[in-house]
Amino acid sequence: MPTLPPPEQAQTASDLYRQRQMAESFGTDAERYDRARPRYPQALIERIIAESPGPEVLDVGSGTGIDGRQLQGVGCRVLGVEPDARMAAVARQLGLPAEEAKIESWDPAGRMFDAVVAGQSWHWVNALEGAAKAAQVLRPGGLFAAFWNGGQPPPDLARTFADIARGIVPDLPGTGRPVDVVDAYTKMCDAAAAGLADAGGFGEPERWRYDWEFRYSKEAWLDQLPTLGVYTRLPPDQLARLLAAVGEAIDAAGGSFTVSFSTMAVAAHRLG
Repeated sequence: MPTLPPPEQAQTASDLYRQRQMAESFGTDAERYDRARPRYPQALIERIIAESPGPEVLDVGSGTGIDGRQLQGVGCRVLGVEPDARMAAVARQLGLPAEEAKIESWDPAGRMFDAVVAGQSWHWVNALEGAAKAAQVLRPGGLFAAFWNGGQPPPDLARTFADIARGIVPDLPGTGRPVDVVDAYTKMCDAAAAGLADAGGFGEPERWRYDWEFRYSKEAWLDQLPTLGVYTRLPPDQLARLLAAVGEAIDAAGGSFTVSFSTMAVAAHRLG
């Protein structure tokens, strides 16, 4: 269940931030995005808290505030930075303060933070410039953590979904075969770690991984499908055909199915 183009579409994983048209498409239906996208494992949220020296958190590419609200729920004071005004507006409506800017050009105005986090967003950031900004605003010992949810349906159903997509939108990049999401997000973690090393000021990056499962009803899967990066810009008629065909496939599989998720993170502490 990728939210980004397959890695072969970019020269390197760190070049994905250049594909702004896809990055800026998620706000097309921001309310659906917030409703349908999966949340993050509580163990990840608790580890961020445990490894941060305090409660002040900057959420980069905060979107509608999914991870930011989870951090608020355990006592953090979170500020979002989000380039899409539509996503930022929904975040504010749901209680997450958010400023509209790309992190590379955002002005922190002297503010400092105990943690800089990025949920499902750091691949849209210039890894070097983003890491340099994180180093600028983190207190000594502060935590940087970028993380991604990668979900995969059962293999047979994933192949069926890929066949449906290829038949309806054959020219759409990223359709026609299941994507190895663990491999895709491992490359995202690699690019983030390289940016931290190039920027300097951080300790050795760590890799975190949390494996979990979620059972999707047909309605829940079809609700989130239009929020995925490969589908956000489909014409309405093609999207309707895709959803109808996928819905029929889910009915044939019993009406629901289990998605195996791997939440993958790269984390490092700001040196004093």
